[in-house]
Amino acid sequence: QVQLVESGGGLVQPGGSLRLSCVASGPMFSNYNVGWFRQAPGKEREFVAGQMWSRSSAVYADSVKGRFTISRDNAKNMVYLQMNSLKPEDTAVYYCAQDRDRFKTLIATTEEKYNYWGQGTQVTVSS
Repeated sequence: QVQLVESGGGLVQPGGSLRLSCVASGPMFSNYNVGWFRQAPGKEREFVAGQMWSRSSAVYADSVKGRFTISRDNAKNMVYLQMNSLKPEDTAVYYCAQDRDRFKTLIATTEEKYNYWGQGTQVTVSS
């Protein structure tokens, strides 16, 4: 059974930075693509960023491109989301997720492609 646990959320002023972390407990974590999603109050959960199992590529939502960076340390079963130049509209609960299938060559941007999720960590951007 795979468990994902996020941390690193909090309150930050506009223009500030946060680094989210996600630790995975399941086997063969390094064989799966991973993603970060977020859900703001009253809105549906949306894709933020994803990285391939091999770390060879990553994709980002247009709203965060150039500001957020996803990375992973397969030796530690960790995924990170570095968030810079934060805006109030980035306020949301952030979730990490693991893809259903191993060794995929495309990074999924929709929820149904991911079958393991963390509990989420709150990020609030406000002055």
